[in-house]
Amino acid sequence: MSRILVVDDEPDLRFILRRIFERAGPTVADAGHGQAALEVIAEWMPDLAVTDLMMPVMGGAEFIRRLRADPVTAGVPILAVTADVKFAGGADAVLSKPYRREQLLAAATKLLSQNADHP
Repeated sequence: MSRILVVDDEPDLRFILRRIFERAGPTVADAGHGQAALEVIAEWMPDLAVTDLMMPVMGGAEFIRRLRADPVTAGVPILAVTADVKFAGGADAVLSKPYRREQLLAAATKLLSQNADHP
């Protein structure tokens, strides 16, 4: 079973994303900003990180940079979901807000399957 980490500072959106992914099958963890997400990853390695970019404490761009800089997490696929796609450098895929549930699941499924094909 796939493991997805959802990173967003909006609790309602984290809840919705968590429900969407859990209903599709993956196990889901969440964090309210990049620093909290790094702490989750230290204990629970995801198969996919889905992150907002504009967050307090540590934004998504810095979170992505840190994942890519660490050899242990460099290969974790990243889906950035944001209203401002120009800050999504380093992400494997980007969804512009607003997006539909089907778009989210399709992007996540594609990244998860690509990662499974290239361990």
